[in-house]
Amino acid sequence: MNVVPSKNIWSGVPVLPGNPPEPCPELLTEGEAVRYLRLDEIDIEDPAGTLRYYRKKGFLRVTQVSKCIRYRRVELDRLLEKLTDVNPR
Repeated sequence: MNVVPSKNIWSGVPVLPGNPPEPCPELLTEGEAVRYLRLDEIDIEDPAGTLRYYRKKGFLRVTQVSKCIRYRRVELDRLLEKLTDVNPR
C-alpha cells in the first residue's frame, strides 16, 4: 500500500489567518492588515486604531492608492521586527 503525503497548498506562502486560510496579498486593506497581525484575536477594543497609532508614531509606513490607505506586507513585517527590537520578551 502506497501512502501519498498530503500536500500543503500554502507551504512557503504567507497566508491570512481564518477558516479557510487565504493567500496573503502584497498590498493589504486595513482589515487584512489587522488579520495579518492577528490584532483581531486579542482583547483590544479597536484593532484598526492600533494600526493608526503605529502609523502616527512612525513605526508603520503605509501606501496611499487613490483615496485608500493600503499596507504593504513587507512594512507589516518591518513593524513586527521593530516591535520585537523595542520590546523583546
